Amino acid sequence: MKIAVPADDRSMESNVCISFGRTPYFLIYDTETGESAFLENTAAEKHCGAGIAAAQTVVDSGAAVLLTPRCGENAAEVIQAANIKLFKTFNGSLQDNLDAYQEGKLPVLQEIHAGLHGHGGN
Repeated sequence: MKIAVPADDRSMESNVCISFGRTPYFLIYDTETGESAFLENTAAEKHCGAGIAAAQTVVDSGAAVLLTPRCGENAAEVIQAANIKLFKTFNGSLQDNLDAYQEGKLPVLQEIHAGLHGHGGN
């Protein structure tokens, strides 16, 4: 199973990025092989629609789970339409959040915000 996480940098010690749509990278972690890859988020520089485009990147990666601190409404619709499960991260490294998820310690992300349309990302 593949897990996607928005990342501030290309390192497992990096923090989870607080902005889903404007994250510089997505970590794609494969639980079966233990392999990780970082995808550049080309949507980060979009003037509008960054969340939707970032969500499509996650869908295209083949991820079954998205770990993120927050997610906008439009992006969440794309994620949920692809049957990707959303879980809420905590302030910490990518590795810490992956470990917490695999131990069943991350809650389902239930608070989907309306988006920050034109206000710095979603």
